[in-house]
Amino acid sequence: MSEPHVTLDPSGLDPVQQKLRGPLEDQLTSALQAAIERVRGSYAGEPVEEVCRRLLDETRAGLHPDIAAGFNPDMNEFCRVAVAIVRGEVS
Repeated sequence: MSEPHVTLDPSGLDPVQQKLRGPLEDQLTSALQAAIERVRGSYAGEPVEEVCRRLLDETRAGLHPDIAAGFNPDMNEFCRVAVAIVRGEVS
């Protein structure tokens, strides 16, 4: 699996968010990648659904509370990453 990256849909952003899109995507991606490392490192056979929930919780925990509150990722993509963790496809 390639390294996951968060990409924001520009059509759903207000003008301020559009100006900050690059740094915001970088921050979200960094939080996601750190969460993947923590979840992968502590994975002990939990079901995909639990891994997906932990991945989301860990990602949000790595963000400023205001950013975390507005972070609504595509859960299909988050669960795809969770499946890769369960299968050992994330290094």
